[in-house]
Amino acid sequence: MLAYIQRRLFAVVPIALGVTVICFALVYLAPGDPIQSILPPDADAETVDRLKHLYGLDQPLPFQYLNWLGRVLVGNFGNSIATGRPVLDEIGRSLGNTVLLSLLSILTAFPLAILLGTIAGYRAGGWLDRVVTGTAILGVSVPNYWLGIVLVIIFAVEYQLLPASGMGPGTGPFNPLDWNQLRFVILPVITLSMIPVGIIARTARASIAEVMAQDFVVTLRANGLPERMAIRHVLKNALPSVLAVMGLQFGTLMGGSILVETVFAWPGTGFLLSKAILARDIPVLQGTILVLAMIFVVTNLLVDLVQTSIDPRIKRV
Repeated sequence: MLAYIQRRLFAVVPIALGVTVICFALVYLAPGDPIQSILPPDADAETVDRLKHLYGLDQPLPFQYLNWLGRVLVGNFGNSIATGRPVLDEIGRSLGNTVLLSLLSILTAFPLAILLGTIAGYRAGGWLDRVVTGTAILGVSVPNYWLGIVLVIIFAVEYQLLPASGMGPGTGPFNPLDWNQLRFVILPVITLSMIPVGIIARTARASIAEVMAQDFVVTLRANGLPERMAIRHVLKNALPSVLAVMGLQFGTLMGGSILVETVFAWPGTGFLLSKAILARDIPVLQGTILVLAMIFVVTNLLVDLVQTSIDPRIKRV
């Protein structure tokens, strides 16, 4: 087991290096000059050149990458071109809000998806299976930003039951028992939960149905094992594949909520990215994308290790 963990940790190094290259290169593919976005239209060439030199944008791209990577390795992501504040401070304030929204979505989506997938897999071919499968396909098919807009129109505009944007009053820690705070996260959480519910429910349904058809389950039932005990064995054997999808969905919730956060004006990393894209704020773009990508990589590593601890056969691969 220890040797397997070491191999997986070593494999993360080239992946992380590749992530840094992609994060650095992608932002330069978009048109526009980040310096021109913060200067008035009549700024002279000398001012433009001085700011480019200040941010190191006058150097060749390979040198810019090496300088940026060297700073990142010591925790220096630079300063925002738009605000002048350290990028890590900008990301730190936004990342906590994204983590809050993602965790609430996980606590909503994962138990519901596993429950629906278990019911559908246990009753494979029945009407419950068809209902759950149809609901899961609908959840996967509906774009989350469109769903968010529809929920805002219905619950915030038409009936005025819930707020349309923001994250509520107060600067202290989130209190789920405080309705004044909780009502601001209901619509974003529902919107973010739909796709994970659909994907995980379908995965759980397929895994459980496959395990249910195996010979050992038939043997357990033939030997008179209570049904609830048989289900425990089925869930244990179906869990590794479900865990893999759950890990991917957690990374997706952390890094893929840009449109949802923009729809609800939720001050997380997705909203920060949308503002940085419009402002061509390259340091914020690079830093935010890198942090979210590394969260995705680390999450997959942890899920891989958890899968191995549940099913030791995986480490032989």
